[in-house]
Amino acid sequence: MAEQEEEVKTFEELGICEQLVDACKTRGWLKPTRIQVEAIPPALEGKDLIGLAQTGSGKTGAFALPILQALLDTPQPFFACVLSPTRELAIQIAEQFSNLGSDIGVRCAVLVGGVDMVQQTLILAKQPHIVVGTPGRLVDHLSNTKGFSLRKLKYLVLDEADRLLNEDFEKSIDEILNVIPRERRTYLFSATMTKKVKKLQRACLRNPVKIEAATKYSTVDSLKQMYLFIPAKYKDFYLVYILTEKLGSMSMVFTRTCEATRLLALILRNLGLKAIPISGQMSQPKRLGALNKFKAGECNILICTDVASRGLDIPSVDTVINYDIPSNSKDYIHRVGRTARAGRSGIAISLVSQYELEWYIQIENLIGKKLDQYPAPEEEVLLLMERVSEAKRLSQMKIKDSDGGRKRKGYGQVEDQEEIDKYLGNRKGKKSNKFKK
Repeated sequence: MAEQEEEVKTFEELGICEQLVDACKTRGWLKPTRIQVEAIPPALEGKDLIGLAQTGSGKTGAFALPILQALLDTPQPFFACVLSPTRELAIQIAEQFSNLGSDIGVRCAVLVGGVDMVQQTLILAKQPHIVVGTPGRLVDHLSNTKGFSLRKLKYLVLDEADRLLNEDFEKSIDEILNVIPRERRTYLFSATMTKKVKKLQRACLRNPVKIEAATKYSTVDSLKQMYLFIPAKYKDFYLVYILTEKLGSMSMVFTRTCEATRLLALILRNLGLKAIPISGQMSQPKRLGALNKFKAGECNILICTDVASRGLDIPSVDTVINYDIPSNSKDYIHRVGRTARAGRSGIAISLVSQYELEWYIQIENLIGKKLDQYPAPEEEVLLLMERVSEAKRLSQMKIKDSDGGRKRKGYGQVEDQEEIDKYLGNRKGKKSNKFKK
């Protein structure tokens, strides 16, 4: 397959039509990635696909281009449906469809929770070609929105299938499969192959072409992975040291809890760093607002939980820091996949305390290699102790004050958003329209 990848230099040679090739060039896609090289030809032949690929490998393009080309040949409303495990990923997939199909008049609808259903119903009334959504909200509309059905659906895509098949989504997936045509093309994409993915493959794919553009649990070669074994009480100091070293970089910092995203963002802002949190406890508009500010470069540090570890494609991310080591080692693959995407380079640094050593060893066993130690002299790091400790004290006081004497609504998200808006110069609190459909 390496020889095939070397032979194919352009999207034209894969069979993509001129209009979509021009759209690829506009997006800066000059050469197909490995997953695109392997997936697009059988997809254009009308075959079902099961694709295993590293995050950042270009798999959205691998299914979007064949679907758009088929839509050009036989245009109809509700032509394809793409299911995603997270709201942010669904919005991003819809953006890619809209961008690739902008010159051919493609209409997309995004159906995710946290957004008014009436507004989404009005969009569905316009008969979009592509529906992208999370399983629960799609089921809500199939059950309650008059006139909406997927009875004529031609393509179904399950992206990040391993996550879609957990207990949270399993019932919704079953309901969706029961109301769409059996005669359809189905694409199943995942970074990891699990027993449930195999089971779904047998249940709803017909003689699929299996594409394995990665080893079972692998990271891209352009990603440099490093670690620091440190006392847990020094984690904040080491985090600030690394972020200060990488002052001009776009960085994502992963924590285990929503509360930690809030506290760390406040600490970093008190130290003059442009940090913003995103977590599942924030409302959907605020999550999108934080993501937009990060994408736009208004802040260059995103503090996040694993809500942001799946599929988000922000090419400018240089650095991923695991402030907390994930207890599920497979989540490490998705976290570090936020950098070094589509051939770019990046670095992932894991801060490992004594209590997380067992999880870290599981990660090394999973990826099959030992990581290098990140150079951070302790004496230099501890010079930051006084400043960071004071910033943490002030941040904890602010959290205590904002939570005191009232019911906690989104763990202080209202006050935090006002703080974020003020910090970023958005004093009127204007909402971003970037994702508005």
